[in-house]
Amino acid sequence: MNIRQSFTLLLVSISLIAHSQKKIALSDVVGNRTFAQKSVSGLRSMNDGLNYTTLEGGNKIVKYSYKTGEKLETWFDLSKIENAGFSTFSDYALSADETKILFTTKKTSIYRHSFSSEYFIWNRTTKEMTPLSANGAQQLATFSPDGERVAFVRNNNLFVKSLKFGTESQVTRDGKTNEIINGAPDWVYEEEFGFNKAFEWSPDSKFLAFIKFNETEVPMFNIPMYQGQNPELKENQLYPGSYSYKYPKAGERNSVVSVHIYDLKAKSSVTAEVGDDTEQYIPRIKWTADASDLAIMKLNRLQNKLDIVLANPFTGDTRSFFTEKNKRYISEEFYDDFIFLPDNKYIVLNSERNGYSHLYLYNRQGFEVKQLTDGKFDVTDFYGFDPIKKLFYYQAAKESPLRLEVYYVSLDGKKSGKLSAQPGTNRADFSSGMKYYINYFTNIETPNLITLHDQTGKLIRTLEDNSDLKKLLKDYALSKKEFFSFKTSEGVELNGWMIKPVNFDPAKKYPVLMTQYSGPNSQQVLDKWGVSWNDYLAQEGFIVACVDPRGTGARGEEFRKMTYQQLGKYESDDQVEAGRYLATLPYVDKNNIAIWGWSYGGFMAALCMEKGADVFKAGISVAPVTNWRFYDTVYTERYMRTPKENPEGYDENSPLSHAEKIKGNYLLIHGSADDNVHLQNTMEFAEKLVQAGVQFDMAVYTNRNHGISGGNTSMHLYTKMTNWLKEKLQAR
Repeated sequence: MNIRQSFTLLLVSISLIAHSQKKIALSDVVGNRTFAQKSVSGLRSMNDGLNYTTLEGGNKIVKYSYKTGEKLETWFDLSKIENAGFSTFSDYALSADETKILFTTKKTSIYRHSFSSEYFIWNRTTKEMTPLSANGAQQLATFSPDGERVAFVRNNNLFVKSLKFGTESQVTRDGKTNEIINGAPDWVYEEEFGFNKAFEWSPDSKFLAFIKFNETEVPMFNIPMYQGQNPELKENQLYPGSYSYKYPKAGERNSVVSVHIYDLKAKSSVTAEVGDDTEQYIPRIKWTADASDLAIMKLNRLQNKLDIVLANPFTGDTRSFFTEKNKRYISEEFYDDFIFLPDNKYIVLNSERNGYSHLYLYNRQGFEVKQLTDGKFDVTDFYGFDPIKKLFYYQAAKESPLRLEVYYVSLDGKKSGKLSAQPGTNRADFSSGMKYYINYFTNIETPNLITLHDQTGKLIRTLEDNSDLKKLLKDYALSKKEFFSFKTSEGVELNGWMIKPVNFDPAKKYPVLMTQYSGPNSQQVLDKWGVSWNDYLAQEGFIVACVDPRGTGARGEEFRKMTYQQLGKYESDDQVEAGRYLATLPYVDKNNIAIWGWSYGGFMAALCMEKGADVFKAGISVAPVTNWRFYDTVYTERYMRTPKENPEGYDENSPLSHAEKIKGNYLLIHGSADDNVHLQNTMEFAEKLVQAGVQFDMAVYTNRNHGISGGNTSMHLYTKMTNWLKEKLQAR
């Protein structure tokens, strides 16, 4: 047998094996979670730093040993509690002395992060279960540090429940829908500053600080609501209803925010002095470790200058403490990575002042002590400080922007190293006291691998290896994701991945679907595992490719922020160049290349169809922004400034401005009740296309939000997109 015959036989054998394996059904990757990865959920480190608890089965809390990783006991079992008042819980919190458990039950979503719930409290000493309040659902229930009280929000007002006496006191009384919110953020703060709790207990439990949002002058946005199904709104059967809420579009009025500090003993509040700038943001409030001061972050509307002032909790008087500036904008990671260490001597913060995100150490007087990390890489998370070993632990994309590792560095800078052992995406969860950590690892070949380690990195136990999923995967014909990079005509090197069709034949030419998001500091090209619609399409004969353009993350500040004041320009240039690069590959059908995306990715798909009309035969935009004038103040102005300051930036890269340039097949999709990217974007773009004489396809999903899900909606959406792509790209 010669070499040619042997190679042919090998190909036939591989083909027979692939044909004997199962095919992915669309429902496997859309609704059924066939390839869902297991994880360790509800993990809480206990006070001693030697044990931890996890939530299991929605009704049990199980206690484990860090030292051995072995189960010690079922710490709480809801099934053994008579007349508990609920049958399952989605989350829990422990009081400081671990004698009480606060359960989150019967959640009802409000916006992306926020929800209302019926909270219950279990007293482990008295074995009693009691509802937090009998006066209606609550939000954001939080133990005081001493465990004697719980603060929560209801109907835009802040309350405190005394667990010792069972009494409920009302801290504020001016809360009113669409006017005043106490202790919880308004829509735009929640969405763009990434938090949903706007109150903080002082470490000594004597004060409760909170932010008040006066959104009276914020313009109202109205969303029509129809009868629909799943859920069915019967009251809208003949006449559509309306959902109205405050949404500040770029250049419009924001909430006026103020900070208040409630003294639990005096039962009175003081207002912190934050100045007269009614346009400033207050993205975070944080107590110092000794409870002597409340740190208040004051961010100007352009988001390029942040002042931190310290407020006296008794008087509300403030003094300047720290200022961070940036010539473009301050990254939102700064807000959470500004941390007062428990020893009350130091502060750790994450700044981009040298061109990359790095950790800096400051003293309590606000003076820089030293730079903790340095190099041409971005620090992506700070885990904490071990005061005994004097070590700082953090996550960084040091080896590649495609991967994340876990590192440590000593206070004196003499010791440093890497804890994570395997190349891929690593994330750590440290114990109280930093003696142990749980590592969450994945790469393109490995589903979630969750392991327990001591602080030196030594493996103690594997907690979850997804062995059942790995076994299941052997039954399916799946193509391996491959990374690649290329240089654009401007000399910029971009990273990407590609999934080739099952039974790929390099002698054939295949249609290509480019998938992308492309938003500021985002990343889609990452070394992590997953089976999705992309794999289904590869099975159906498509090459699926993804490229991260300029403006995306983990490649330094200049790469990340070069899109400032012109969102869409460089990202779309790079995606068009990616399409041209793919067209040069011998196995790509250059006449059948499509691009799609959701949200920012939908904006990008529309713009690429206009700028790359000679490259893209087809494109799909789901829930796209079509002009940044339609989007909210915080996100849009961070990157674009206001429309008044930067009108050209808003319009030159707006799909609305170039609708007539679309030559290929185009599918436009939106949910009618999208509270994030309003249907307005799609309706105005559709009208531009109509008046320009551009033929296109369109689908609007009744009463669906930005995620376009519920009932049969997701299945319908992905079936539509799949069939449309097969038709337009002549997939075989």
